[in-house]
Amino acid sequence: MARFTRIQVALKMDETGIVPVFYHKDAEIGKKVLKACYEGGIRVFEFTNRGDYAHEVFSELNKYAAKELPEMMLGVGSVVDAGTAALYIQLGASFIVSPVLKEDMAFTCNRRKVLWSPGCGSLSEISRAEELGAEIVKIFPGQQVGGPEFVKAVKGPFPWSSIMPTGGVEPTEENLSEWFKAGVTCVGMGSQLITKDIIANGDYDKLKELSANALSIVKKYKK
Repeated sequence: MARFTRIQVALKMDETGIVPVFYHKDAEIGKKVLKACYEGGIRVFEFTNRGDYAHEVFSELNKYAAKELPEMMLGVGSVVDAGTAALYIQLGASFIVSPVLKEDMAFTCNRRKVLWSPGCGSLSEISRAEELGAEIVKIFPGQQVGGPEFVKAVKGPFPWSSIMPTGGVEPTEENLSEWFKAGVTCVGMGSQLITKDIIANGDYDKLKELSANALSIVKKYKK
């Protein structure tokens, strides 16, 4: 079962403001990425469900995190059905993120008190997700849906909504300041943070530095 409750995960997402998003078929590379992010201050990390045997890679990473990175809350993204959500919950996922709003996933996650963050692209979808118990709603693809201006528009009638954009988020002051000034709770960040060059060159010290710097920017602008 999950090492962290959905309440703990939601609070930590809110506190730190950044959720790295990453997949690699090689679990050893995944461990190095996790460790670098952890040392940079990251405490919530989304492993992407992509590729054959992804759940086996996640299982190995989650066991590693439990032993070596005790405060790391490891969850799974790109989950699009309740069956896959259940599989990862059995492997100890602390949260489930989806690019879509699929109601049966809510029931699966809520039954086990695992945080569920569905992908939404309209105010109606956000409202329905919240009715189904989503504490933090993902907007995806963040930039294409409308970027920070979309978030601002949502927060007008829905000031209580907690929003996590993924897609179009960069670890720069210019970009992060726009998102957090708009009122996001946290952001998901993939290849802009964990770049192909970092993986190709094994430059995990750079990833640690980028993570720490991005977190310091978020702290500066978070409301």
